[in-house]
Amino acid sequence: MLRKFLSISLLLSVILLNVSFPVLAAGDGESKTGFILPHVMDNYEWHFATIGHTHVTLPLPVIVYSPDQGLEVFMSSQFHDHETHEFSENVVVNGYYIDKTYKLKAADSSRVFYDFSITKNVAMMFIIMAVILFLMLSAAKHYRNSPGTAPKGIASFIEPIVVFVRDEIALPNIGHKKYLKFTPYLLTLFFFIWIGNLLGLFPEAANFTGNISLTFTLAIFTFIITNLNGNKDYWKHVFATPGVPAPLLLIIVPVEIIGLFTKPFALMVRLFVAITAGHIVILSFIALIFVFESYAVGVASTIMVVFINFIELLVATIQAYVFTLFSAMYIGLAVAEHEHHH
Repeated sequence: MLRKFLSISLLLSVILLNVSFPVLAAGDGESKTGFILPHVMDNYEWHFATIGHTHVTLPLPVIVYSPDQGLEVFMSSQFHDHETHEFSENVVVNGYYIDKTYKLKAADSSRVFYDFSITKNVAMMFIIMAVILFLMLSAAKHYRNSPGTAPKGIASFIEPIVVFVRDEIALPNIGHKKYLKFTPYLLTLFFFIWIGNLLGLFPEAANFTGNISLTFTLAIFTFIITNLNGNKDYWKHVFATPGVPAPLLLIIVPVEIIGLFTKPFALMVRLFVAITAGHIVILSFIALIFVFESYAVGVASTIMVVFINFIELLVATIQAYVFTLFSAMYIGLAVAEHEHHH
């Protein structure tokens, strides 16, 4: 089993090296080190490989709404410079262009518009949703067709994870009275983050959970669910902390209110930083090969990339677990029923 796992990790590393090599080798020193950020940033197209001077990319739809021009739809390839086949500020389509940092901008800076484009991360999200739907519907089909029997196939993979999240995360942190109410949300969080993290490790995959907009949205969901379900004791603890002298409430209450926002903020930053850092470290080791142009550095970097891939597989699971665990803890604190002694 370990030999197979090592072989798969090495194969993934070699593929990543082969896909990255033309990008690195095609340009000067700046492009050799400047390929990292484009790999971890969002984009209006999905780049898969560079073969010679040909970029193998999947153009994605650019969807824009502006009060003056209404709804407009373009393909991202329309914004390419015909010579370099890259985005250029000189290529303006209906008053819009995509700059070198992969941001859609209006040629007239005073114009107001709203960007609803299907970017690389959004496309990745659709793929992850499709994978999750396939797994869950396949498992549900087994239980519907064979009730009361031992799980087989995909169901045997899904069931232990569902039981773990329910019994080891939801129940201990939320309590036996209300844990079932929040278990579906926690399961959705876990599978969404975990599968997104794992698919993000494939070569040229989108840096899905390394996008702070996505982690911000997930943290907002936890924030809303926590505070909408907060009971009287929860809000009393925030605005009139029991057992605290009245003068100290002037200090404690602002701290408690700030704490309402720092908890989801910590969730957002932890996931974003952990995933992005791993991607940057892997790409940095690959870049070293072509910066030093040395076989010795190449061998050492490849070994490190394989090792970090192992760590990233672990981190992908741990971060999904931690985000789900802390969400359950925050919800549990909000719905906990305290005994009142008179």
